[in-house]
Amino acid sequence: MKLTLKILVAAASLLLLNACKDDDDTSSKTPSTSINKILPLGASRVEGARPDFESFRFELWKDLIDGDWDFDYIGTRTDEASYPSYKGRNFDLDHEGGGGGTSGQILNGIAGWLDQTGAPDIVLFSSPGGNDALEGLPYEDAIQNINDIIDILQADNPNVTIFIEQMAPGRSDIMTSQLTDYFEQLQQEVLNIASDQSTTTSQVIAIDMFTGFNDNMLADEVHYNEAGAEFIATRYYNVLQNVLED
Repeated sequence: MKLTLKILVAAASLLLLNACKDDDDTSSKTPSTSINKILPLGASRVEGARPDFESFRFELWKDLIDGDWDFDYIGTRTDEASYPSYKGRNFDLDHEGGGGGTSGQILNGIAGWLDQTGAPDIVLFSSPGGNDALEGLPYEDAIQNINDIIDILQADNPNVTIFIEQMAPGRSDIMTSQLTDYFEQLQQEVLNIASDQSTTTSQVIAIDMFTGFNDNMLADEVHYNEAGAEFIATRYYNVLQNVLED
């Protein structure tokens, strides 16, 4: 797939973020004992980069506190940005989002990350294949990688619940016809993946993040501003309420 200059700029910016965030921010952490261990998994939309752009994690964390849920974000990475306290609690900084991460890079890292964090009960699989699209990587490879990532998660915990995004698009001025076709094809394929990969003990649930999403929710070509983070967090919370252990 040919990319326009703007797409290449967007991809380059994601790769730069990835280069700036090396593995030095990962360290051994005590495995969580929460009844709802939540792994936010993905790339820069998970990681965030305050004050330039937001992750949905903070807004979702506040929603979960408001709902009085027992939960714990897990991941080998620690958010280094500053967040205000909320209702007397400090933000849970753990996550597994790496700026610029492609599906292949996530696949290569997931087993080692799980070894460090322990098995999650719930995975929030954010924008799978998004950076593959921006970098013009083969669509078929992205789909295979996504399925393989889910296989590893389910092998690690046969009872895991995996939420997989039908991802929100980038800003309209970078969405060429080729990129739009890629996104729309992937959005449909996520439904197939969710159906095919669900088992009797492990649900894979697709979440529509694109309907109603617009340019006013983006801080730049592809990343969320506060309104976008709230939009994504609300979509997650609406379905999480149905699977969280009380």
